[in-house]
Amino acid sequence: MKKSMIWTIAIVMGFAFLGLLYLQLSYIEEMAKMKKEQFDESVNRSLYQASRNLEVNETLRYLEKDVNETERRAFRHDSLMSRSGKVNGGVVQHSHQYSVSGKDGTVYSSFQLKTITTKPSTIPKAMILKSDRNSISEASKSLQEIVRNRYVYQKALLDEVVYNILYTASDRPLKERINFKLLDQDLRAELLNNGINIPYHFTVSTADGREVYRCPDYTDEGLAYTYSQVLFRNDPSSKMGVVKIHFPDINSYIFSSIRFMIPSVVFTLVLLITFVFTIVVIFRQKRYTEIKNDFINNMTHELKTPIASISLAAQMLNDEGVTKSATMMKHLGGVINDESKRLRFLVEKVLQMSMFDRKKAVFKKKEIDLNELVENTANSFSLRVEHTGGKIYTDIGAVDSTIYVDEMHFQNVVFNLMDNAVKYRNPDKPLDIYMKTWNDNDRLFLSIKDTGMGIRKDNLKKIFEKFYRVHTGNRHDAKGFGLGLAYVKKIVDLHKGEIHVESDYGKGTTFTISLPVIKS
Repeated sequence: MKKSMIWTIAIVMGFAFLGLLYLQLSYIEEMAKMKKEQFDESVNRSLYQASRNLEVNETLRYLEKDVNETERRAFRHDSLMSRSGKVNGGVVQHSHQYSVSGKDGTVYSSFQLKTITTKPSTIPKAMILKSDRNSISEASKSLQEIVRNRYVYQKALLDEVVYNILYTASDRPLKERINFKLLDQDLRAELLNNGINIPYHFTVSTADGREVYRCPDYTDEGLAYTYSQVLFRNDPSSKMGVVKIHFPDINSYIFSSIRFMIPSVVFTLVLLITFVFTIVVIFRQKRYTEIKNDFINNMTHELKTPIASISLAAQMLNDEGVTKSATMMKHLGGVINDESKRLRFLVEKVLQMSMFDRKKAVFKKKEIDLNELVENTANSFSLRVEHTGGKIYTDIGAVDSTIYVDEMHFQNVVFNLMDNAVKYRNPDKPLDIYMKTWNDNDRLFLSIKDTGMGIRKDNLKKIFEKFYRVHTGNRHDAKGFGLGLAYVKKIVDLHKGEIHVESDYGKGTTFTISLPVIKS
């Protein structure tokens, strides 16, 4: 599959996942907002009803107190008289006089209730039926009059209570007007009626902000969402009170309504991460496939040369037309031997990296002197470097130069770095190599600096990857598998060391290796 097709699929799927995630988060946000609005409305409704109950309770207290007191001050005057002048034989009239007066003597209401009783003994039998009908009518009117007069009486009592509330209740301080325990019960009951069953804290203060009561378990947690309600809102503004309530667990309460959406968001994120990981793996595998093909091509090209040389030497040995002098035989034997060594070295290089990948490599560590290793390596590469017109410079500054390493592998590390310096030299100018050792606290350092082609910055972070080879343009003399620096990094890491590279393209490259020092 082409890379452009993979990118297209990745972008489309990525936008689809992000769109789905956005819709889920938007839905959660809308649900939380709606839940918060419902919560606000329920709390405000509960506060209003609780304040209303507070005013009703105050009115009831005044009724119980003032009505009883007013009834005690009410007086009644009864009279009994006979219209016929004979109490025992004629019509008897009862008169009841009721009056209600205030503390100052003001009479709020006064009415008179009269009842007439006719003795049956004085009524002829022929008139009994008619008299009964008249009695029923008069009794009905009498009852209506009693109810009407009773209404006037009770209204007078209520009038006095209302006057007392208007002129005396608002003069009392809030502490005396409010039963805080009853207010707490009303708040809890009203909140439960509106579907809110979470802890709350409340305070009561005057209109100017002076706090007169605070619930015993009051805390400031959740104070950002505070609801308030005016108490005694029909009183003068200076006499009003304010109840403020907040909920420490309001966030948990709102979150509980959207908790069921969390798994879907988590699953969507897992799918998105898995998709991104899959795309990364696909691109990585595609790059590995390209690197593998490049490696196979390079390996085929590298192996062809020694095989061709050995094959040519064998043909010359088998050719009867070629004079086989001692010099010729020695030359052909040397070619076969050198090319066999080269072929074995290439195969061993691949096998070594395979062993490291399977973690089957075994080190034969021993103490060696780094300064001595540097001197020997410089002598070995001096001819190749001088052939380019340059020179190898050594600066042996390390005092504690003993290291505990596998001699063959660590020697290969230094050889690989020197070989890369020669391989990637600048053909237009001589190659100079600077080898330096020094100590720093408990570490031993080795740096190899060259004046070759250098490495671009975008390639620096990839040079230690297996099979990676820096592009050299149209040059074909820089051969290899892309395993040299990967092998170097692996060996240094396994010896608990570190390797760093600095390069200036067109001017040269510096590799710095640090290793633990063995102190005597």
